[in-house]
Amino acid sequence: MKKRAYLGAGIFDGTGLHDGKALLLDGTAVAGICDPDDLPVDCEVTTLTGGTVLPGFVDLQVNGGGGVMFNDETSLDGLVAIAKAHAATGTRALLPTLITDTPERTRAAVDAVEKAIAAQVPGIIGIHLEGPHLSNARKGAHDPALIRKMDQADEEFLVQAARRLANVMVTVAPENVTRAQIRRLAEAGVIVSLGHTDCSMAEAVAAFDAGARCVTHLFNAMRQMGSREPGLVGAALRTKGVSAGLIADGIHVHPASMAVALDAKTDPGAIFLVTDAMATAGSAITEFDLNGRRVLRRNGRLTLEDGTLAGADLAFGRALCVMVKQVGLTKTDAFRMATTVPAQVLNTAFGYGRLAKSAKANAIWLDDSYGNVRAL
Repeated sequence: MKKRAYLGAGIFDGTGLHDGKALLLDGTAVAGICDPDDLPVDCEVTTLTGGTVLPGFVDLQVNGGGGVMFNDETSLDGLVAIAKAHAATGTRALLPTLITDTPERTRAAVDAVEKAIAAQVPGIIGIHLEGPHLSNARKGAHDPALIRKMDQADEEFLVQAARRLANVMVTVAPENVTRAQIRRLAEAGVIVSLGHTDCSMAEAVAAFDAGARCVTHLFNAMRQMGSREPGLVGAALRTKGVSAGLIADGIHVHPASMAVALDAKTDPGAIFLVTDAMATAGSAITEFDLNGRRVLRRNGRLTLEDGTLAGADLAFGRALCVMVKQVGLTKTDAFRMATTVPAQVLNTAFGYGRLAKSAKANAIWLDDSYGNVRAL
């Protein structure tokens, strides 16, 4: 296959931004970032009109897309439709996310992801099980009838899932999962994330000490930080080694709160972007069902009929626009939050999230308005 080169745009390699350079691809791998004068004479050259070339986005929370909810279509065909819809928005690696459901549906979801990976469905690199071991006090749009404590069978299932899939993320609440269970899951390779919880800071820190290393959609569906009780928000920002997802649509979290959190976050560990996308992603549908309840799409929001937020009507381009234009981040820092940082949360990123030499050729082009994206 002939080598391809792209120039005329800034190049973000996952770490820093390069101006006046060319990205050289060799088949399915990155051949390097170089001066345009140093390109091989026989390569195919494409000159872009500004914008930025960067690694495809990495999304650790994708509930649906293309008119399909993973909860409704826990099948290979469902995952193909979801992955295709998100690829069109620039996402090249994702964790299909099952919202709280029955044990039977959860088993079917893991089976479907295993089949998708075996079939090499582009972008499917694992699974995120958001529930059912959450707190009813912070259930959000999750069905309270399906929320429950983790038992031995649940734990054994998750351990087995981690043996079958490279990346298994599970969102749990300390109220319904013990520290011993968290410890065993983490030791088995499960990425344990805290979310949909009313836990205190002390309870959150205890869960982190047991092996939880992530927080699901920071600020949302959790106790907020107060003067006497910092809650999960405070614990996430202060605990080293803990990362946190963020829904940056300007609806779920105020831009000023995002800015404060980014300033306060203790390294190592970082805040990354997620879409929390539902069936609406990459489609024109205006409503859909979630566990038998109607979800409405109105003015950039997804809500149950009672007004409860139910996921997000969001793509990474819009999230990056919010981070740069409203939160005040540099493009470099914002791009990291959509690529390198979430990739680092995974057990195995399969070369996604960066444009290093010999890494997977997963490049995209994003225009300067953040509204147009295409795969390269």
